[in-house]
Amino acid sequence: MSNVAEKLAKKSNRRTTSKQVRLRLVYVDFWSAVKLSFLIAVCFAIVTVVATFLIYTVLNSTDIFTKVNDVVKDIAGTGGDLTAILSLGNVMGFAIIVALVNVVVTTALGAVAALLYNMSVKITGGVLVGFTNN
Repeated sequence: MSNVAEKLAKKSNRRTTSKQVRLRLVYVDFWSAVKLSFLIAVCFAIVTVVATFLIYTVLNSTDIFTKVNDVVKDIAGTGGDLTAILSLGNVMGFAIIVALVNVVVTTALGAVAALLYNMSVKITGGVLVGFTNN
């Protein structure tokens, strides 16, 4: 065995002591919180649009919209065409609008949460977090 291999073998047999550190979180950077909340909101927006498309495709392929349209015509008599209102373009347009509003609201909520935490640290002293090297 070489000298380096012996040193590595000795290190692996030696038991390391775990060192614990307790730190206090006293500040959250405002712009970091805004950027993170924006990225999370964009991910949720993509999921919203894709899920809406998949659900619409499944409902349209099972002819749910035509069955609901027939029920509405039976109950209301002469009525509007539900399949024209619930077209793929209308549904996806609404999903995109909802996703964009969700991006704005989630980003604003992330900014407000960072501001509220930074203000509450002055009263509470922050959150105590423990770390270890294991």
